[in-house]
Amino acid sequence: MLRIISLNLNGIRSAWSKNVLPWLVDQQADIICLQELKAQLPDLSGEMLAPDGMHAFYHCAEKKGYSGVGILSRSCPLTVVEGFDRGEFDTEGRYLRADFGNLSVISLYLPSGSSSPERQEAKFRFLEVFLPKMQALRAEGREIVLCGDWNIAHKEIDLKNWKSNQKNSGFLPEERAWLTQVFDELGWVDVYRQLHPEATGESYTWWSNRGQAWAKNVGWRIDYQIATPGIAALARSSSVYKEQRFSDHAPLIVDYEYPLLNNAN
Repeated sequence: MLRIISLNLNGIRSAWSKNVLPWLVDQQADIICLQELKAQLPDLSGEMLAPDGMHAFYHCAEKKGYSGVGILSRSCPLTVVEGFDRGEFDTEGRYLRADFGNLSVISLYLPSGSSSPERQEAKFRFLEVFLPKMQALRAEGREIVLCGDWNIAHKEIDLKNWKSNQKNSGFLPEERAWLTQVFDELGWVDVYRQLHPEATGESYTWWSNRGQAWAKNVGWRIDYQIATPGIAALARSSSVYKEQRFSDHAPLIVDYEYPLLNNAN
């Protein structure tokens, strides 16, 4: 069984101080995708750069204390690729790809548009340039899993207060239609939703720090593992871990009945 975990850390140093690494080690995951590092390489400790028994790769943002993605893996990837657009989003550290045999795993962090109209426009630009990228990935003929914080709740079932959020970033009609296009036109699969077609509150992966969102489970499902149909069909279990809090997001865990990555050691 191949275990892949995705987690937005909301700061790698903050999550490390909350003992996220021992938990990750205990999960015996084969691949771990991390988002929102909020750190540059010089900020990372030796343990972050070389966790015991794992290889670590990071794509940091040029702006300090901002964005950034990482991949930890038990097997060493054959290749690692940082970035996808050679432009504004690569400088923000939003895309990191690792290839293992015929499997590619990508750690992805979409922009949030909630802080300002300018950032929402940047998010729309990202969606515009990333859709052809997802089409090109499908055309490679490989098995691919894109893990990360997509900053979009797809359907009403994916957030608690959908009625009052229809004009808010993360649940805008244009954003939701973009995800529908990814699934229905390009043929990608939302792995968690495939396994849990009717899950509501237990599916949420992010909670606002305002009010008592966590205590009342007023959450959003914005973290996904989106996969090519072949490996998606091999997903056997998926869950969101909420027993401990390492971040304002919760880890998304998926087990695939896929060959272990021994060939990539």
